Amino acid sequence: MNFPEIEFTQEQALELEQFRKMDYYAVDNYHLPIGLMMENAGLHLARLISTVAQPGSIIKIGVGNGNNGGGGLVAARRLSAWGFRVFLDFFTEITKPLPLMQLERALKFGAKKEPVENPDVWIDAYLGFSQKLPLAPELLKRVEEANKSAAIRISLDIPTGFLGELNPSAFNASKVLTLAAPKKILLNLSADTEVYLADLGIPAEVYKLFGINPPPFHKNGIIYLKKYNNG
Repeated sequence: MNFPEIEFTQEQALELEQFRKMDYYAVDNYHLPIGLMMENAGLHLARLISTVAQPGSIIKIGVGNGNNGGGGLVAARRLSAWGFRVFLDFFTEITKPLPLMQLERALKFGAKKEPVENPDVWIDAYLGFSQKLPLAPELLKRVEEANKSAAIRISLDIPTGFLGELNPSAFNASKVLTLAAPKKILLNLSADTEVYLADLGIPAEVYKLFGINPPPFHKNGIIYLKKYNNG
């Protein structure tokens, strides 16, 4: 599938703290439920995955106990419904209400909790934009295994372990699906990493309030971000 392409200047990308404020502002002022944004993120993640995998492919989705993990679980449910073989990988127990609800749904749709070796695609939805280093030992082990595997690797929003500098402890994604707005931290990814932008449903007025142009999501809920320039 070919996604629309746009090019952002560095000035049109947000610092993580700016994005956090924009995200919370949309939730508080537009009554945009976190659960709805999670559904949007997971659907778009599943759509991106389906462009690199065929029905019947083995897809391993790593999830944590936060909203990013919830997005991964939405993708697991969608992919299972579409005929993919989905296996969930947990580095911690899922206890928070929203991710737990998404886990129950994903399992009902056919996603499996048992371990799987040699997946065709490995999805990193372990942590979100609030992650900190160092990674927990159980999570670091998974990242190292993923990076050594032959699987296609895709991260949701910010690759696990990546805080602005390339390092062997970070999930080495070939594709990153970042959410709602471009982020400056992603400028430091490897040059061959493809970055996509997914629509969470944030209103155009909120983008303008935070000083960036509303992305043209009307053509497709996913946009391919060309390499940033200094424009």
